[in-house]
Amino acid sequence: MSGSVCIRTLVVDDESLARERLSDMLAADPQIEIIAQCANGQEAIEAIQLHSPDLVFLDVEMPGIDGFGVLEALPPESIPTTIFVTAYDQYAVRAFDVYALDYLLKPFDQERFEKALARAKTHISSQRTDSLSQRILSALEEIKTRPVHLERLVIKMNGHVFFIKAEEIDWLEAEGNYVRLHAGKESYLLRDTISALESQLDPKQFIRVHRSAIVNIDRITELQPWFHGEYRIILNEGVQLTLSRTYREKLHELLGRPL
Repeated sequence: MSGSVCIRTLVVDDESLARERLSDMLAADPQIEIIAQCANGQEAIEAIQLHSPDLVFLDVEMPGIDGFGVLEALPPESIPTTIFVTAYDQYAVRAFDVYALDYLLKPFDQERFEKALARAKTHISSQRTDSLSQRILSALEEIKTRPVHLERLVIKMNGHVFFIKAEEIDWLEAEGNYVRLHAGKESYLLRDTISALESQLDPKQFIRVHRSAIVNIDRITELQPWFHGEYRIILNEGVQLTLSRTYREKLHELLGRPL
């Protein structure tokens, strides 16, 4: 691709630091023109419809409309060349590798970024966007029709990045707009909602026991009858939680019998 070709690029991520980092890396390439930055899915849809970018770096996990929702909201002919950006190494990542042009798994380094950008340049120059759009739409349909559960969580806290396997989680509790994840003697603060995590965790392994708590069922050692139809849950670390009446039926279904 000649240096005179301009690639009109859109950066979409709900984290301002992530947007800034990507934009700084892109700004170093003279062929790239950053036409807009978006902080959520709705902004991304509007920017794509307004600017018709050649290339989009699209975060997958965003509150409200996520990366998949952005692409689903667009006509096939309007879908630009897309590089997914995600902090979650899930089953879906395998679909990205097969169907999408490329994906960047946070935290990524300069070498991995340059490799993805080079693939995007090659693709754009060969004008295969229509074919890519159909492949992305096929991937979306496949992903929507099968369960996808978190295998691990990537947590940024106090300047460090922690990788926690889902099976290592003991329980989770809501703390405002955050979730406190407990694993053994350690705890981590995750910027997400308890409901969002409930939808991503394996329902055969994790159960909502209270509006503010989710428990790994393998960590439950005892259930004690409590007041007003509630139960006291004892975990193997000695932690005590409440199973509220609202969520008792879910535990019935998981156990295959009433308490």
